[in-house]
Amino acid sequence: MRRILIAVTLLLVAGIAYVRLAGGGALGARWHVGDAIARPRAAERVAGEAAAQSGAARAIGAADAKQILFGDLHVHTTFSPDAFMMALPSSGGDGAHPVNDACDFARHCSALDFWSINDHDVGLTPAQWQETIGAIRQCDAIGGGGESPDTTAFLGWEWTQIGSTPDDHYGHKNVVLRGLADDQIPARPITAATDQILGDEGSGGMAGPWTLGLLALFRPGRESFDFIRFWNDIAVKPCAEGVPVRELPNDCRESVKDPAGLFAKLDEWGFESIVIPHGTTWGIYTPAGSAWDKQIVGKQYDPKRETLIEVFSGHGNSEEFRAWREVEIAADGTKTCPAPSGSFTPSCWRAGELIAERCAAEGASAEDCAKRAEAARANYVAADLAGHLTVPGSKVEDWLDSGQCPDCFQPAFNYRPRSSVQYIMALRDFENPAQPRRFNLGFMASSDNHSARPGTGYKEVARDAFTESRLPLAASQFFPPREPEAPAAESVPFDPKSGTYQFFDLRESERASSFFLNGGLVAAHANGRSRDAIWDALQRREVYGTSGPRILLWFDLVNGADAAPLAAMGSSLAYADEPHFSVRAVGSFEQKPGCPDDSTQALGPDELARLCRGECYFPSEKRRRIARIEVVRIRPQSAPGEPIEPLIEDPWQTLACEPSEAGCAVTFSDAEFVSAARDTLYYVRAIEEKSLAVNADLLRCERDGSGKCVRVKPCIGAAPGDDCLAETEERAWSSPIFLEHAGAELDEPARGPASGSALAQRRAAKE
Repeated sequence: MRRILIAVTLLLVAGIAYVRLAGGGALGARWHVGDAIARPRAAERVAGEAAAQSGAARAIGAADAKQILFGDLHVHTTFSPDAFMMALPSSGGDGAHPVNDACDFARHCSALDFWSINDHDVGLTPAQWQETIGAIRQCDAIGGGGESPDTTAFLGWEWTQIGSTPDDHYGHKNVVLRGLADDQIPARPITAATDQILGDEGSGGMAGPWTLGLLALFRPGRESFDFIRFWNDIAVKPCAEGVPVRELPNDCRESVKDPAGLFAKLDEWGFESIVIPHGTTWGIYTPAGSAWDKQIVGKQYDPKRETLIEVFSGHGNSEEFRAWREVEIAADGTKTCPAPSGSFTPSCWRAGELIAERCAAEGASAEDCAKRAEAARANYVAADLAGHLTVPGSKVEDWLDSGQCPDCFQPAFNYRPRSSVQYIMALRDFENPAQPRRFNLGFMASSDNHSARPGTGYKEVARDAFTESRLPLAASQFFPPREPEAPAAESVPFDPKSGTYQFFDLRESERASSFFLNGGLVAAHANGRSRDAIWDALQRREVYGTSGPRILLWFDLVNGADAAPLAAMGSSLAYADEPHFSVRAVGSFEQKPGCPDDSTQALGPDELARLCRGECYFPSEKRRRIARIEVVRIRPQSAPGEPIEPLIEDPWQTLACEPSEAGCAVTFSDAEFVSAARDTLYYVRAIEEKSLAVNADLLRCERDGSGKCVRVKPCIGAAPGDDCLAETEERAWSSPIFLEHAGAELDEPARGPASGSALAQRRAAKE
């Protein structure tokens, strides 16, 4: 008996030691950046693409000295925690996708002119940050730098902030740096102060060493060991507060709680950077009722750095404003569930419908079922992002299209309309009544890809590899969801202390997987191919976004009948007369299957299959046709509290296009600008003819005669190889042209971009 006790004790001690050792990451290996293929794109191919674009511009009457360059400023590798989980074979991934993969993909698969790395701040340890810097430098050097590189690589990261309430939620922003020299790069990324992922002390928010050690006990193997090592590595100690950035040690995590803190830290470093908000309407992490009003106040907005906003990505469209509310929040903070509005059904309302249906099936009275439905709506609202957990046993299909924007173009999941780009552009801050401030943001798009694949929208293929649709499966491998519950006819209040809830438990990650797309692109009107030329285009906001295809788009303010260009998209200027505008758009090239010879020669067959999935950017000579041009007019608030909805006119005008591969050339003017006496911004959408795209029909609703969604067929769990293709109208969004109403006192219009209040500056100069 004594020997048995000794043996059991030794086994127990060994087991505890194993769990602690494995949970501490000692048995795992670190993943590194690797080496990019030291071969640029063929010079003749780059020149041929430029020549084709120049010819298209001349044919449509849009020729100028600038070239339109296409890029992706939102790219993740397996240095991001969610990307790491999706890369593991048990999650359906195909192994590490480090920074060097992104370099090779951008160059030889998607044939981009520029791109940036933007791994999540929480995953970038000091060592990984230094590796990232080295990899981006290597990638950029392959292109030769100078005035005409084949592909330019920018360094950056994602400031990943998640608030628990509308008041403390600011969302995600990409930081992109101009240069790659030591004196142009901060020693460490600036992270968001959030405990939802890393915990109060910067580690263990989703799992601590003992939890991870148990994972290694029940799922031993290389995958678990490497994942645990990764999770331990990112548990970096926080930096001391109040210490100047250049005096902090390099091995700590520097964090701030809001955009004002981020801008202050960037100002301390003093390096040139652009801060790009994205996913503003994406409700998988944005609390219900969130609004952007607080982000124009004081130092929460820095017009020097925050010059662009991401309208579209692989996580959906964030452009369009809708007047409905997903939740009502009273002045005292009380939350209630609003009734359906038109085709929109709040998810909290659907929770009440589900409980009422189950209650009626049990034979309860109508009065009793109505009370249960009311309680269900209240429970859902109180639970916010975890509202789906208040309806026991509910499935993805039960929620139909509740919480979604049914008449938006490929909208983000659980849409938050008061964080939409249109809402943001209509806001004004009146802290200084003499110079009320608005957001002067250019529009762009990117991929938000998490497998080191910049610019995936070039072909609508490989849903499992080119989108983040596998994220729920990946998360469940290491943070198992709760056990399924039996359907019940009564709602239950959500109590986070009643069980172990991981990050993805609390969000509708399965339903969200049907909203992941192949992603968009940013296009820059640049005076050359160099890093400086691209950066200057980004800074002056002479950019636009596309939903993936390489649509060519020009949008200019023109000087009356002679159509002489006065200002390009992104310009901000004072103006006194009736404005006239010119739009030129050319559809994207239809794609040939496979890859061009130089991509095949550069990557080889195995790498071509692994990284590009055998499909590259490979344009034919046939272009898609532009179906129409839509014009959006927004008149920002002229007084505090002015209602937003009447200020956004979408579409304000719709201009038909003659069906032609040569493109579309149209003009329009605003006869009301002078008499309205209001500052106004205009932007255009160039809409292509219908084509097939991955996940374009999102939940694939079946609708009744009234248009109501009665059944869904979400793409979660779709068979391998099923890309869930559906027809869509791909598009490009121009940056706005901002006109400040100059009034009759100005003899002629101001020309060129202006910072701050152009009108106030001109009046001061005259006085």
